[in-house]
Amino acid sequence: MSDKVKKQEDLKKDAGKIFLEEISESPLTVTILAIFTGLLLGGVLVAITTEAVYQAFGVSLWEGIKAAVGAAWQTYQALFYGSVGNPSKIIAAFQSGDAEEIRWAVNPFFDSLLVSTPYIFAGLAVALGFRVGLFNIGAEGQLFIGAATTVTAAIYLKGLPAIIHIPVSLLAGFLGGGLWGFIPGWLKAATGGHEVINTIMMNYIAFRLSEFLLRGPLKNPEGFSPVSAPIQESAQLPRLFQAPIRFHIGFFIALFFAFLVYLFLFKTTWGFTLRTVGANPRAAKYAGMSIIQSTVLGMFLSGGLAGLAGANEVLGVNHNLALAFASGYGFDSIALALLGKSHPLGVVLAAILFGFLRNGAIQMQILAGIPVDIISILQAFILAFIAAPAIIRTIYRLKEPEIDIEAVTLRGWGGN
Repeated sequence: MSDKVKKQEDLKKDAGKIFLEEISESPLTVTILAIFTGLLLGGVLVAITTEAVYQAFGVSLWEGIKAAVGAAWQTYQALFYGSVGNPSKIIAAFQSGDAEEIRWAVNPFFDSLLVSTPYIFAGLAVALGFRVGLFNIGAEGQLFIGAATTVTAAIYLKGLPAIIHIPVSLLAGFLGGGLWGFIPGWLKAATGGHEVINTIMMNYIAFRLSEFLLRGPLKNPEGFSPVSAPIQESAQLPRLFQAPIRFHIGFFIALFFAFLVYLFLFKTTWGFTLRTVGANPRAAKYAGMSIIQSTVLGMFLSGGLAGLAGANEVLGVNHNLALAFASGYGFDSIALALLGKSHPLGVVLAAILFGFLRNGAIQMQILAGIPVDIISILQAFILAFIAAPAIIRTIYRLKEPEIDIEAVTLRGWGGN
């Protein structure tokens, strides 16, 4: 082999080695492996809690292993069918050419996207707060208030065309949630009150206030309380397909807002100011940036995004407001922001993952007899590994990055 050929081979080996090192240091690799490991442990949990597996082990070790693998496979197959759809049924439906049969076959996939939509809004809300160095744990309450202001605009503003009524109703939801985020933001800026305590308390106020409104001013006069009257048809978010598919344009509105949040945070002076305040408030203050203004603005925008999650559910799914209409989205959003590394793209991907898991859980319980609570355990496994990347690097023998990006947090709260 000539020296030239040998040199080229060495360069190829070096390039491959550098590529593998970069992959192993990538936070994305750790995230993917954390999800995989969480799913793997979830399968183990299913196996050890299935009675048939113990009976099979009583026969022989090999039969027990087969039963354990079969139980995990059946569970995740049911989860896949419930969140994406049965591939054989989808193929058969398209081959038949029957439009209604096709809609039923692909409905699980679009239902999962539907469930992901409020997750995107709520996840963006908490992620933006993290970027400003604030832990907005009040997304659930802001979501409820945003829903209440949205349903008010969607019911009592009459005679408006849809092109005006829908944006006005969404704006009402944004302002309602924003106001609920502004209050703890102002309290922190003016008095130093911790936003975690204040937003938790604001959650309880929001729940009781919503209950009061649904039993009083917003009560449906022709129905049972606590449920509001149905919203005007002109305020309903248009659905893109016929029944049974409920998928509507809210998903694309959520993606649009994720893009706006990205532009705001990373392409504008205001966004740079907020991120600087979140990363190092002392340096930001020394540079002439207003800590008070950034804190209040950050909490207002965070609350507004959470309010849009409530607006989406009212205008696109329920078409009214009832108690506990979207319970849990605001609290799950904290996990989404952490999983997405407080970046809009990461939040969108994490929201879609959670949406598919949540939607597929129902079918998993029906087909495999596995309680839907297993999904919460799966999410906990994944987040535990995301929060402790050293465990993943140790298990899979990944190289430690020169700069541990995951360790760089915004005043101690999520993001990097």
